[in-house]
Order: sequence, then C-alpha cells, then structure tokens
Amino acid sequence: MKQLRMLAIFVFSLGIWFGVNTNETYAEETESLHVSFNQKRTITLDQTMKEASLQRFRFDSGYTFTYPDAVRGIYLTGHSAGGSRFETLVELLNNTELNAMVIDIKDDHGNLTFKPDESSPYYDIAKNYISEPEAMMDALEANGIYPIARIVVFKDTVLAEKRPELSFKDGGQIWKNNRGEAFVNPFMKEVWEYNVELAKYAVEMGFMEIQFDYVRFPEGFERRDEQLTYSEGDYSSGELNNTKKRVEAVSDFVEYAKNELHDYGVEISVDIFGYAATVEETPGIGQNFTRISEHVDVISSMIYPSHWSNNYFDIPVPDKEPYRLTDEYAKVENEVLGALGENAPTSRPWIQDFSAPWIYSGATFTYGKQEVEDQIRALNDNGINEFLLWNSSNKYTEGVDYTPTN
Repeated sequence: MKQLRMLAIFVFSLGIWFGVNTNETYAEETESLHVSFNQKRTITLDQTMKEASLQRFRFDSGYTFTYPDAVRGIYLTGHSAGGSRFETLVELLNNTELNAMVIDIKDDHGNLTFKPDESSPYYDIAKNYISEPEAMMDALEANGIYPIARIVVFKDTVLAEKRPELSFKDGGQIWKNNRGEAFVNPFMKEVWEYNVELAKYAVEMGFMEIQFDYVRFPEGFERRDEQLTYSEGDYSSGELNNTKKRVEAVSDFVEYAKNELHDYGVEISVDIFGYAATVEETPGIGQNFTRISEHVDVISSMIYPSHWSNNYFDIPVPDKEPYRLTDEYAKVENEVLGALGENAPTSRPWIQDFSAPWIYSGATFTYGKQEVEDQIRALNDNGINEFLLWNSSNKYTEGVDYTPTN
C-alpha cells in the first residue's frame, strides 16, 4: 500500500533526524509496523485504515510510567539529574508525597544536557551533564517517578550566537539583557521546528510530558521593539499592532507544538507568568493566558509570591503572605480557565521553595516548611491539587507536608 510505504519512509527519516539507527520491517499484508530505535524503544504504528487515512501512532519508549493521582513535582537541572544530588532527590520523593521530576533537557542557555549520538543535529549544543540518560530513566521508572522534560524555548544564547539571523540585533551585535542572556525570535518558524524536533527526541528517551518554558519574547520587549533589528517573518503583514503580533506568534507556536506532538501520545505543558492570568494579554512578552491554555494539557503559572509587585491583589508585600497571594491568584485563574469549560487544561502552578533576599533592603523574609505548605493549602482550598516546586539550586525544604489539607 502506498500509505504504508510513505509511513515507513517518514519513520526512517525521523530516525535519521534523531541520529539513531533504524531497523524497519514492513510488508504489504501486515497489520502493524514496528520500527526499533534501540533494543528498548519502539514506535508502534497501527495500520488499520479508515476512509483511506492513516490512524495515529503511539510512541512506545519501552518504559512504563503512570500519571499520578495528582502531579506533585520538583525541578532538576542537568547537573542535578546527572550528579550525586539525583540519588538524594529520588530519596526525597520516595519518602514524601512528591511523585514527579521536571528535568532540564534543553537548559536556560540553550544547551542539550546530555550527549546524543555524534550524528545528531543537536550534538554540537550538547553538554555531558547527564552522562547516563538511560540509567536516569531506568531509575525514574524503578521508583515510580513521573518524568517531565523541560525545554527552554526562546531564551537561547547558544542558538542566538550560532544563528544571529534568528535573534534580535542591537546595531550590529546580538541584543542581550542585563544578565547577558540572548533570546531567539518567536516570529521565526525555524526556531519553532528546532525546539519541537528536540521535544521529539525527549519523547524517544522516555519522557511522558514535554514542558516548554520561556515561551515568550524578552521581558520589557514593548520598550525596545522599535529599536532592535529583527524579522517578523509571516507576521510582518496585516493590520495587527506590535503587541497583537507577538501574541499571535507565541500562541501559534504553542498550537504548532501541540499538533506536532499529538501523535506521540505525550502531555504538553507550558510555563507562563502568573500575572498573565490577570490581564487580557501581556504587552511585551506576547503571552495570552487563555490562548495558550487552549492548546496545552497542563498550564503551569509561575506564581512565586516574591515575583509580584507590592500591593498586587492589595497585599502590601506578597512575599510575606504566601497563602493570601496564592489564594487570590487561584481565584483569578479558576475564573479564566472556567470560561474554557471542558477544554480547560489541568492547572499545575509553580510555587516558591526559596527565599528572595533581593527584594528586601533589610532582613529577608525566610521561606521554610510553613510557607511552602501555605501555598499548597491555598491551591488545595481552591480545588487545585497539582503543583511544582521551584528552587534553582534544587535544595528543597525538609519536613514539608505536601498534602496539607488532607
């Protein structure tokens, strides 16, 4: 059958892109096509025909993971996932109600956190932070830990320096923020493809969910959009103003990623600024909470109390009132997602497990067991049962009850 041969060619091409050896077996009379990427991972394709169209296929990584009753996770850098801290964090999950790990696969600089095969198109951006990725995945499976691959999308100094035409220029130089970080251009569909193909690589590794972070333009872009040099790609024409163009590009990327990964059977989540739920759309970064939520399985607002300005929600210092801040936010988010009805994604906010000395001129308000539990309790009180803990150093507070309302 013509469709079967075309499908075999597609899968073979996919194997070449991933930089792995394919071993295809197909015949005219068979009901299924199995393509092995290695001894453990196989794509299984259902050849049942309906109205002359191919049915969706499911990627079988060879691992068995179950979506938890409610995801309660922590963040791991590539260094932590590939170093001695990994065992400590696995033990933390085994001894608490935590059950998931969000692991950097493409980090904040744009690096792949493990070394793929030398033929991979991502080999030159790879670091050997996770020296044994298969052993890591085996450990996650053995300990019943739900694996989420974090892919930082548009903050990407590595790609910006390698391909300046995909970035933003200030004069003749790549523009960087005050932390020395460069972004690539969300208007450029080549950047979309680059990140989504990498997401497919993560699925092949065994991850059950792809979490896209930095799905946005740089902060404060509305103040420099007329000063920097960059392409607007397919968004250059039309009557949309600059803010609307950015919203369209970011929202379209999320829809594209969801469609491209649909047939792999993985969950898609996006990290988003918490304040995006409180405004119609963000003026500079291009995030529209509702538009993004329409195309994901999970929406993860970053609602760290330290990141809200004083008097937001009429709270004098939000960092000092984690329950109240989280409670006020959850009410707003529930209203926004409620308007989507059955199409609403699961809410799984990022919450704060760190102290923020940079916002204080005097003594720092310190976060500990009570402050972490206050945020979880506020989410639970508003019917939100999933959450992720953020600590950039991956050091999490001991003794926390992660199901405080129970």
